[in-house]
Amino acid sequence: MRNLLLDQYTATDIDLFVGKVLSDLSNPEPPLRLADVRELLRLDKSFYSSADDSAIRELAHRLRVGGLQVLTRPTILKDVIGKLGLKALLLPDRRRILIDSEVPDLKQRWSEAHEIGHDLIPWHADTMLGDNKSTLTPSCHQKIEGEANYAAGQLLFLQHRFTDDVRSLVPSIESIKQLKDRYQNTMTATLWRYVEIHTGLVVGAISGHPHRPCSDFSPRNPLRYFIRSRAFASQFSGVTESDVFAGMQAYCEDRNGGVLGRGEVRLYDNAGSAHFFQFETFFNRYEALTLGSHVRPSATMVSSYCGHTG
Repeated sequence: MRNLLLDQYTATDIDLFVGKVLSDLSNPEPPLRLADVRELLRLDKSFYSSADDSAIRELAHRLRVGGLQVLTRPTILKDVIGKLGLKALLLPDRRRILIDSEVPDLKQRWSEAHEIGHDLIPWHADTMLGDNKSTLTPSCHQKIEGEANYAAGQLLFLQHRFTDDVRSLVPSIESIKQLKDRYQNTMTATLWRYVEIHTGLVVGAISGHPHRPCSDFSPRNPLRYFIRSRAFASQFSGVTESDVFAGMQAYCEDRNGGVLGRGEVRLYDNAGSAHFFQFETFFNRYEALTLGSHVRPSATMVSSYCGHTG
């Protein structure tokens, strides 16, 4: 799945909403305390268990819009949670975020920020779970989820503060680890945000182990997430998940964890010209996290360019 890059107008609007929150919190130092954000926005937080049917039934009874209960059958909510893989829910009328207690603690942080993102974006109010006035198409659902993810990233990584930190570090897994510790977010969230806000030709991937495919592995879609910077998406739009995964398999070793390898991977731009990217993959025993950054055009391209200019 490719990351959704928002149009500039939408991103600018969301930046303003997030910027106001951070300004009202006196532009805090990292890591951001989400409890402070909830207090500012007058949001409560509680938990439910996606593995407990009785908890889901109770949650269904609490889902109200305009004072009216909108889900009379708890099984509907259970199906929605299962099919969409929901890790958290926002109840706008109750000013409450519900977090799935089955989610690991550090990942709950992202889920909570994601729901805060929905709350911050005013045009999401009519698309929250339980709204019977609109039916979301898959493309619309993907769009609003992408917008909430963007808001969550801007919030958890404190907007320009993270951008400045990224500019001061060379692209590497070690840099991702440093930023993870500084902002107290997961490696996955940090890698994702690092790639998306980078102004250069940078690409990222989240996958299973390159040499130990899981039972649900698909050769057609070998990556769980394919993350691109805006510049990369524009200039290398023809690069596929399979291209990236094949490169990973070439340099990665069959280790149990840690850095699986580093190597140069050749990718082709929209004009068909070859470029070398420096790739590095880290395996945390659950996911392989890969970062690639542009190094140089291929030698044949340089030779042709130099000859052409005399």
